[in-house]
Amino acid sequence: MANAITYEILALRYGIFDGRMQYQNYIIPDDHAAPDPLDFFVFAIKGGGRTIVMDTGFNPASAKKRGREILCTPAQALRNGGIEPGTVKDVVLTHMHWDHAGGMEYFPQAMFHMQAAEMAYCTGPCMCQPFLRRPFDVDDVQSAIRALYADRLRVHEGDAEIAPGVTLHLIGGHSGGIQSIRVPTERGWVVLAGDAAHLWGNIRKRMPFPVVVDVARMLRGFETLEQLADGPDHIIPGHDPLILKRFPALEDNHEIVRVDLPPIG
Repeated sequence: MANAITYEILALRYGIFDGRMQYQNYIIPDDHAAPDPLDFFVFAIKGGGRTIVMDTGFNPASAKKRGREILCTPAQALRNGGIEPGTVKDVVLTHMHWDHAGGMEYFPQAMFHMQAAEMAYCTGPCMCQPFLRRPFDVDDVQSAIRALYADRLRVHEGDAEIAPGVTLHLIGGHSGGIQSIRVPTERGWVVLAGDAAHLWGNIRKRMPFPVVVDVARMLRGFETLEQLADGPDHIIPGHDPLILKRFPALEDNHEIVRVDLPPIG
């Protein structure tokens, strides 16, 4: 790895959805009615004197509205990991779905990073379709527009480097302009997929998640993630409960794990 800086990556769980079934996570499930829970994470990239947060999570009001269990706010989850959200300077919005962009208020000093394709999607004609609009919350979209007009939203068009070695990659598929992050770590190139792959099963079985705008693009995105990462275990999905089981905990806090370290066992 040519890059001189390597980073620590924390996966911090703040919410759960135990009531989900397999048919809700795979277009063609192995067992339609099998329980298949999701976890909700924010991710923090630390190194080179900076902290970058991936996604803002959601707030308690959204949790109640959408029927999700919130263990703590994403802001508190970050504090539990030794990060004060009020001082974070860079936040990557992988996409604008309610559970990823619903906590922008937690980061009053941050510059937000989004793909132009996602901004165009969540404010464009596709939002005339109630089905496509469902994963979005208009308040979150308004927050992004306010950040844009306040010079606190950096809009990228494709791949971009936001810190030494840390790059954003336009993937698409799940949403109109979803992006993932490639990070240099001591164990190699780790890719935080976000919802470009909700679960390891989605990418490893080539079985897309049902909330999808473009299935073909999602499948091509799986190939891109694999090309960017140094191996299957270097791709970190957005919602897989196995993340907490497969990686070492941060100081015995089992809601926070370090995915820059090798998997356990």
